Amino acid sequence: MCASQSGRLSGDGVFDLTRTAVVMADRAGVARGWTKGAERLLGYAVSEAVGRPLAELFTGVAPGAQQDDRWESRLASADGWSGLEAVRHKDGHRLDLEFRVLPLRDAREPSGRLVLAAEMTRTPWSGASRSFLEGILGMSPIGVAMVNPDLQFVWLNDALERMGGTSREQRLGKRLGEIQPGLAVEAIEAEMRKVLSTGTPSVGYEYLGRPQSDPEREHAYSTSFFRLEDEAGQVLGVCYMVLDVTESYRARQRMTLLNRAGERIGSSLDVWRTAQELADAAVPDLADFVTVDLLDPLLSGEEPTPGPVDAADLLTMRRAGQQSVREGCPEAVVAVGEAAAYSPSAPVVPGLVAGNSALFQTLDLAAGDRPADDPVRAAHLRELGFHSLMVVPLRARGVFLGAAAFARRQHTGPFQPDDLVLAEEFVTRAAISIDNARRYTREHTAALTLQHSLLPHDLPEQCAVEAAYRYLPADSLSGVGGDWFDVIPLSGARVALVVGDVVGHGVHAAATMGRLRAAVQALADLDLSPEEVLAHLDDMVNRVAHDTNADDGVIGATCLYAVYDPVGCRCTLARAGHPAPLLVGPTGDGQLLELPTGPPLGLGGMPFESVELPLPEGSLLALYTNGLLLGKALDLDGGISRLRSALTDPRAPLEDLCDTVIGGLPGGRPVDDVALLLARTRALAQSQLAAWEIPADPSAVGRARRYAAERLAEWGLEELAFSTELIVSELVTNAIRHASGPIALRMIRARALICEVSDGSSTSPHLRHARTTDEGGRGLFLIARYAERWGTRYTAQGKIIWAEQPLRPATGTTPPNAVDALLDVLEDLDDTGGPTPATGTDAP
Repeated sequence: MCASQSGRLSGDGVFDLTRTAVVMADRAGVARGWTKGAERLLGYAVSEAVGRPLAELFTGVAPGAQQDDRWESRLASADGWSGLEAVRHKDGHRLDLEFRVLPLRDAREPSGRLVLAAEMTRTPWSGASRSFLEGILGMSPIGVAMVNPDLQFVWLNDALERMGGTSREQRLGKRLGEIQPGLAVEAIEAEMRKVLSTGTPSVGYEYLGRPQSDPEREHAYSTSFFRLEDEAGQVLGVCYMVLDVTESYRARQRMTLLNRAGERIGSSLDVWRTAQELADAAVPDLADFVTVDLLDPLLSGEEPTPGPVDAADLLTMRRAGQQSVREGCPEAVVAVGEAAAYSPSAPVVPGLVAGNSALFQTLDLAAGDRPADDPVRAAHLRELGFHSLMVVPLRARGVFLGAAAFARRQHTGPFQPDDLVLAEEFVTRAAISIDNARRYTREHTAALTLQHSLLPHDLPEQCAVEAAYRYLPADSLSGVGGDWFDVIPLSGARVALVVGDVVGHGVHAAATMGRLRAAVQALADLDLSPEEVLAHLDDMVNRVAHDTNADDGVIGATCLYAVYDPVGCRCTLARAGHPAPLLVGPTGDGQLLELPTGPPLGLGGMPFESVELPLPEGSLLALYTNGLLLGKALDLDGGISRLRSALTDPRAPLEDLCDTVIGGLPGGRPVDDVALLLARTRALAQSQLAAWEIPADPSAVGRARRYAAERLAEWGLEELAFSTELIVSELVTNAIRHASGPIALRMIRARALICEVSDGSSTSPHLRHARTTDEGGRGLFLIARYAERWGTRYTAQGKIIWAEQPLRPATGTTPPNAVDALLDVLEDLDDTGGPTPATGTDAP
């Protein structure tokens, strides 16, 4: 019994034997093998055909009747025969077939006949001047061969003879390995043995090799195998059909390489990494050694010059990436990061200057065909066996960025034009990614510079809290956000603690953050309550959103504003859509403060509420942005637990606590910017405070001055006596004359000497120029002359006017006596255009 199957060659074409009769005959012309195709075509079953003369089967005569002598001569011909012939089907109807009779040889002696027949009315070659079978032998691109069970060739067609580069006489009686050592002989013969043993055809088996017809170039083949058997089931051998699919294989390979390169090149916005990814993607599939050199100004962050590149620019190249099939890149004479200049006399320079690629299929290193004509480098490359080179410029958006060189060693074939096209595709993708990375790096650096310039570099000195902070940029693509924090000294030794987060990332978010931080500092100077500060910020964000282009994205922010008073150890807090702070008591117990959740800034129309809480001395307050809690896992509860665990020891140094909190972030870096502000509360001792109730009587002014002088003596600040008495006198006098009671005087000795006078009025005093005839109106000028800062803050009971002086006079100055100081002030007032008036102070 014979079997016949169609052979499909990797989708490049199909050779169908289902309508072709393949018959094996002995020397006498008796059928010894009969395929399914023969059974379908002629109607005879295997059992009916095998053992009968072919002349009987083709002419339809009865056994023993007179046979057609023509078939005997055709089958007996030593050279075979081909042609058209009308035969009879088993049922008697006529068939117009095209025949080819092929002599089979075993050890160079005729051993039988192979007869191929096809029905002309069912093939596209019907009516052709030459037969279908002649096409198989002489014109078909498909190579066909038959081997015996010992895998020795017994027949092959002309196409296979041309394909392999060895003659038919050289092949017959030999095995594949004896005539084509450059092919994957072991794998091919193993596939044949598998078909011989199982009888299952193998279709589309692909392999690579170097045939004798083209030993310098690797070819790809697609082969189909099927087994032949006789009537008794004895295996006659294997027939196989082979097609050279080198071009389609290379096209598929190039597409695969491009897809792989698209996945590997440009995975990050880092210029150095992208250059290395280009080298990694090309080795080993395209080249044995690849270098990527970029302009030095580009790597240093400078803007490259658009337009054609000058040859002198090639002297400022730097190695940004390289890869080799050999471990450690022994071919490289320049390490990554070192200068890699292209000499103006190198053969590749004219092409690079013109923006064209250079292909050296056969590289003559002795003649200087190399990118930098350095004899030492040429000798080194020659020793390593490089023989083919491509150099491709990296250009993106009309800007020259650098050049990539691809080299092959002797064991691989030279680069072909198709390889240059593939290399240019690689380089184009890499150039776009490198240019994107360059642009991103420039904008990212500008955004970081802007953001860092808007954030505090050092925390201001104050005595209310001990503070420490950390700011950690995110690892997202933009990398720059609108997070900010601040510590703002307030009047009365108080301090404001602020943390905020603007929606979005990038320069726009950083600029918005800067505006909000400046606004918070201005509002803090007005001594507004936390809820009032947030209300003013909300109005500002609404105005910014109204004035901003819609393309800039949504404008919004969250903020937490807290004011701590070390005198009463109390803290007032309010928040606008911001995470609640964590409070760790002096004993180490931590809790999230339950604050009213106000809306984020920018929604408008919603009120904000503040809460006042006692904070014992040594309490630790943690203010942060949501990037600290979320991390890469976006786990809010887990973030709070990590923060609480990191702050279990409130007495530990704040810098160490900050490191512990940041070090506990999952993945090392968060998905959003992190701002962390830790503040440990302090309390002012009673010995640093002094307070008196002042009756609304002008005579009380003198007593107030004496109280102040006595307290200064106790504190050892006698050098401040004159200025302090002057300030106290003016503040108390103004309260008695222009405000209502109750009136109180408080002095605080902190980092500065603070004098405060409170009253029941909400009217704020202001500086003005007194007329010549005015007896008063110059008190605030005197206060401004001697106080470092002064101002007004409002309370539920009225207002407080305060003034601060440094504890020690500036170096090189001496305390003025009363007369000289007063004359100085009066001269200053004269300089403003007013005559010398009398002061508003009382006599003691």
